[in-house]
Amino acid sequence: ILENCLLTITPFENNLFEMLAPAAHDLGYEIVRIRLMGSKRQTLQIMAEREDGSMNSGDCALLSRAISPILEANDPIAAEYYLEVSSPGIDRPLTRLKDFERWAGYKAKIELDRMVDGKKRFTGDLVGVEDDNIQVDLEGEDETALIPFAWIHNAKLVLTDELIRASLARRPKNDELEEIEAGIESGELELNATDDNPDNSLENGE
Repeated sequence: ILENCLLTITPFENNLFEMLAPAAHDLGYEIVRIRLMGSKRQTLQIMAEREDGSMNSGDCALLSRAISPILEANDPIAAEYYLEVSSPGIDRPLTRLKDFERWAGYKAKIELDRMVDGKKRFTGDLVGVEDDNIQVDLEGEDETALIPFAWIHNAKLVLTDELIRASLARRPKNDELEEIEAGIESGELELNATDDNPDNSLENGE
């Protein structure tokens, strides 16, 4: 499960991933990212999806119910926290090698864990994957760059009209957006903006 994953930025979050990923996998979900955010009341944000990239509100609720007992039994977070399970969203984080291949042709922002040519942050169009490297047509460069996957600290898609159209085209019928809208209308779900993902947080309003 951990192979070719770029899911965490701290050892603590990596331990959480190792704890929760098997249960998610057994239900047919892949954890895309884990973040522990906030100070006074922390939020444990877990982004996940099915292998086909879908993730509706029912999936979020199912996964939340499956991992809650694991968190309660292991008690990895000492302070009070809120569990938030969501889909990765349209301008999704790119956390696995296969993400860079799946979203080839779309623009992404990439942050490295080291300086290259005097900077760590780059923007460009994804081309694909070659071995353990991602291929990117960087802005201002003539040749396609090869960036080792292991050098990537953070990466996400850039929200563009083209990306929105592609995401809608990939979306199954009666999927995430329709169910989220129904949940909001019924009061079962609330949208909660966060600094890291302001437009696509999903909370269970229980």
